[in-house]
Amino acid sequence: MRLILPMPGNERFAESVADAGGWEIGRLEVRHFPDEESYVRLTSDVSGRSVDLVCSLVRPDPNFLRLMFAADAARELGASEVNLVAPYLAYMRQDRRFQSGEAITSRTFARLISTGFDRLVCVDPHLHRYPSLSTLYEIPTQTLHAAPLISDWIAAEVPKPLIIGPDEESEQWVSAVAARAGAPYVVLRKIRRGDRDVEIDLPDLCPWRGRRPVLIDDIASSGRTLIEAARQLSRRGLRRPVCVVVHAIFAGDAYQALDKVSERVVSTDAVVHPSNAISLAPLVAKALSREVPEIEVLPADDLSARSGGEKSES
Repeated sequence: MRLILPMPGNERFAESVADAGGWEIGRLEVRHFPDEESYVRLTSDVSGRSVDLVCSLVRPDPNFLRLMFAADAARELGASEVNLVAPYLAYMRQDRRFQSGEAITSRTFARLISTGFDRLVCVDPHLHRYPSLSTLYEIPTQTLHAAPLISDWIAAEVPKPLIIGPDEESEQWVSAVAARAGAPYVVLRKIRRGDRDVEIDLPDLCPWRGRRPVLIDDIASSGRTLIEAARQLSRRGLRRPVCVVVHAIFAGDAYQALDKVSERVVSTDAVVHPSNAISLAPLVAKALSREVPEIEVLPADDLSARSGGEKSES
């Protein structure tokens, strides 16, 4: 039987995955020595078992070493395989040298993860210029997509929705979300002038004034794209939007600022946040049950297919 082993802060998500798959939840002890070095101890028996370490890698720097220590300990203690379930996968942004001397951190991070784990499962990684995780990682990867779950949530919770994508690159998956939810959609045009300077160009929305705008995006970090889009919708006389994101990073005051201009902000539980309303556990449990060497896990109707263009921070 699989052993689902949560890193600190990931207990709720790991328990949901274990419940969905009918597996045992494990435990480990993590603390710091006085000199700030990490102490890691596995308190569950891992010998001969498939161990799935659950760790959403948002703000990864303080937690990365103890994750690798836990993986190495599990292997040394006899685990038959050690997998990483990272609902949010960090270090995907730096995919080339934009200035001389820069570290290409996405490649380095992938090499480090590949040395410690047998398999990687993640949700909607921010791929930028990479066509798939297999071009980066040396281990089998499973890429899961939250779009079907987002569609179902919108269909159940938002009367007469109008699905709105934040930029032209989002059209392929936004149109699929809308089709599953039985709703119309529009796509905005975004011009990014800096990390916190975004210009949004809206199409003619007069035909949709009777509908509830639903802004969707894969990641909200600075949140400026969603915030500016919500403001523009209000200026055009539409109702305040519902905002739905996969990865609720929300750096600084981003969440508070977005909440002020939205009717509601909703996210999946890929990153622990008060806005979490869409559970990914059934999706992850299904993926873990598949004993396949390498697969890009897509819905049968290719619901969340995306264009391959460059994606900038939202």
